[in-house]
Amino acid sequence: MSDTLLLVEDEAVLRDELGRHFTRQGWDLLQASTLAEARPLLAEGGASPLVVLCDMTLPDGNALDLLEAVRAGAGSHAEWIVLTGYGTVADSVRALKLGAFEFLEKPCPLERLDLVVAGAARSARAQRRVAESSARNHERFGLDAFVGDSPAAVRVRDELRRLSAVPVGAMVIGGETGTGKGLVARILHYTGARGNGPLVEVNCAALPEELMESELFGHEAGAFTGARTRHRGYLEQAHGGTLFLDEIGELDAPLQAKLLKALEDRRFRRVGGEKEVVVDVQVFAASNRDVDALVSQGRLREDLFHRLSLFRVEVPPLRERLEDLEPLVMRFIAEFNARSSKTVRVVPDSVWRRLRGYTWPGNVRELRNVIERSVLLADGPVLPERWLQVPEGVPEGASAPAPQGAALPQDTGDSGAVLAVRLDGSESLDGMEARILRHALELVDWNVSAAARLLGVSRQTLRYRIDKHGLGEEAKADEE
Repeated sequence: MSDTLLLVEDEAVLRDELGRHFTRQGWDLLQASTLAEARPLLAEGGASPLVVLCDMTLPDGNALDLLEAVRAGAGSHAEWIVLTGYGTVADSVRALKLGAFEFLEKPCPLERLDLVVAGAARSARAQRRVAESSARNHERFGLDAFVGDSPAAVRVRDELRRLSAVPVGAMVIGGETGTGKGLVARILHYTGARGNGPLVEVNCAALPEELMESELFGHEAGAFTGARTRHRGYLEQAHGGTLFLDEIGELDAPLQAKLLKALEDRRFRRVGGEKEVVVDVQVFAASNRDVDALVSQGRLREDLFHRLSLFRVEVPPLRERLEDLEPLVMRFIAEFNARSSKTVRVVPDSVWRRLRGYTWPGNVRELRNVIERSVLLADGPVLPERWLQVPEGVPEGASAPAPQGAALPQDTGDSGAVLAVRLDGSESLDGMEARILRHALELVDWNVSAAARLLGVSRQTLRYRIDKHGLGEEAKADEE
C-alpha cells in the first residue's frame, strides 16, 4: 500500500510537474490548489496524508494558518514541508515553531526536495507507530485489565479508578512476585493524565551496579571510558510520562540520595555533565518485599520512601482471590488461542479442581504460564489436564513424593554439592531456587561471599535472591 502525499500548490505548471515526479516515485498523490480544497483532506477522517508539501502563499490565505489549525486539532501525524518564493525570517521561524518539518525556498532542486520528503516520511511513520502503540496500550490497559470479581480485585480496581483521576506524582506498589505490579503501573499510566507520554520500566535488580547511575541519569560523551556519545538516562527518557522502578530496594544508597534530590528539584545532572536537565515525571516504585521492612533494614532510605509513598497500592496474591481463577483462565485461553491459532474452549471439571486446589506461589504470572503451556500443547477444543503440571492434593509447604519409576541423581559424596530437583511439576520454579540457595549456603556455613563463588554469581545478585526468599536472617554478609 502506497503512502499518501498531499501537494498543495496554486501554480498549475509546478503542481503538475511535482505531481508527475512523486507519482513516479510510488506516492499515492493528492492535489489541491487552495486551502479550502486542502482542509477536508486534512480533517479528522480525511485522507490522512503522510507528508504535506504545501506552498505558503495561496489564493485564499497563508498555509501556516492551516498548519496551526491542524496542529491544534486532534489528529494529524503528517509532516509538513512548506515552500515559498519570497518567505521572510519571521515566516520561517513561525513554520518551525508550528512543527513544520522543513521550510524551503522556491525553486528547490528536485534532489534536495527528494531528500527532505524522504526524511519527513520517516519521521511521520515513526510518529504514527508511536501513536498506534499508544492507542493499543490505552485500550489494552484500561481499568478492566485488572481481571476479577473477588473483593480483593474489586478493591484494587476501585483504588486504581480513584488514582487515575488525580495527579499522582509518586506511588509505591507492593505485592509478591507475579501478582501484577507492572500491570498496575501500566493501568495507572495509560488511564491517567500522562497516558500520552512515555512509560519507562526499569528493573533495578537487573541493572549492573557499575552502570546504575549512568543508566538512570544518563551521561555525557567522555564521562568515562567507553562513553563515546551522550546518553539520555531512564529519568530523562520518561520526561512528560512515567518512570516505573521495579525492585527499588536494589538501588544503592548514594543513588537513592541522587534520585531523591532529582525528584524534589525536578532537575539533575548527567554523569560528567555540568548543565542541569529539567524533567517532569511521575515515579512509581515497586518491590516484592515489604517496603516498610526495607526501610527498617536500611535497604531503602526513609526520606526517599516518604517521597515516593504519596500513594500506595498493595496487589493481593492469587491465593487470596481464588474466585478470580475462572475469568483469569478464560482470558488467558482467549489470548493464547489468538496467538497460536488454537481452538481451546472447554475446561474440564478435573482441571478446575487442580487449579483451585493449588496455592500458586508464583501468583498470576505462574497461572499465565500454566495456561499458555496447556493451550499450546492442546490437540483440540479441550484444555488438557496433562500439561498443567501443578501438584494435586499436596498441602502447602509439604514435599510431593517422587514420581514412580523416576531415578533421582545420587550424592557423589565428595562435596555434597549435588542436589536433586524434581521436574514433575510438584515444585514451583521459585521453590526450586529457594531450595538450591539454601543448600549452597548450608555447604559454606551460610557465608554469602563463599556461596556466591560456589554458584558463580555476584554477591549482590545472591544477596537479592536471599532476601527474595526470606533467607537473610541466617546468612553472613561479608565474612570469609
